[in-house]
Amino acid sequence: MTTLIRWGKFNLVGAIGMALQLAVLALFNRCSGGHYLCASAAAVEVTLLHNFVWHLHFTWRDRRASSAILGQLLRFHLANGMVSIAGNLLLMRVLAGAAGLPLLAANSIAILCCSIVNFGLGESWAFAGRKSELQNQPVSADR
Repeated sequence: MTTLIRWGKFNLVGAIGMALQLAVLALFNRCSGGHYLCASAAAVEVTLLHNFVWHLHFTWRDRRASSAILGQLLRFHLANGMVSIAGNLLLMRVLAGAAGLPLLAANSIAILCCSIVNFGLGESWAFAGRKSELQNQPVSADR
């Protein structure tokens, strides 16, 4: 699969995940009495699990057999989880807390900022194929 096609699939999953994260954030923020950072962290975790399942079965399905699912989940959480949680909490503190942007607008910006880093980490580490599998793939113009 070419990198461009995988990037498109990643963004499709990401768009669905973004809608889920914003909905969960709105719900958790209401239920937590306005503690937006706690609600943000919880919404990111729900979205991480959602996105992992879709990335495993859709975005990187050709690499599903490359390693154990538990190992992929651990790498995904270490990579995308850390970027998403740290990036979202930092950017939410700046955008919603300091700059006063509306909660969902601030979170949308945070999600988009983290997505490029997350694709790179998914491609190169979390869902990376075995070196022998990657060497046998044809080289495409967008790789």
